[in-house]
Amino acid sequence: MKILANNKRAVFDYEILVSYEAGLVLLGHEVKSVKQGNISLKESYIDFRDGDLYLLKAHISLYKPASGLKAGYDPVRPRKLLLKKSEIAQIAGKKHGSGLTLVPIKIYTKNSFVKLEFGLGQGRKKYDKREVIKKREVERELSNLKKRAVRG
Repeated sequence: MKILANNKRAVFDYEILVSYEAGLVLLGHEVKSVKQGNISLKESYIDFRDGDLYLLKAHISLYKPASGLKAGYDPVRPRKLLLKKSEIAQIAGKKHGSGLTLVPIKIYTKNSFVKLEFGLGQGRKKYDKREVIKKREVERELSNLKKRAVRG
């Protein structure tokens, strides 16, 4: 499993309650571009359209050797997620019941397929984000102290 793109901001801004894995409907040149790492999940989100889930505002750059496609290619077009109907119904029930959001977490390869991990998240308040930062700094300090104690 090779991670192609990570959405660090989503993990910071949202408390991820449940995570899911889905396939993506991509064009051939988009797959090649994604496997080269030319994808950005910044400001992207997942929403329902016509009973299916779509990845919106994810930017996939044009694959350089596919120069003949430059005219009509939209790098931020909506991309359908491949999930079972039962999973979609379960996610819809959880999302519409409360103020939860579907956020993409990372894109990776599994065998030869491009997969998206996304989560059902609840937005964090500003003070919650500060607590996360403090906790991370304390853990970093503890690990540094442990390293120094082992060396010294």
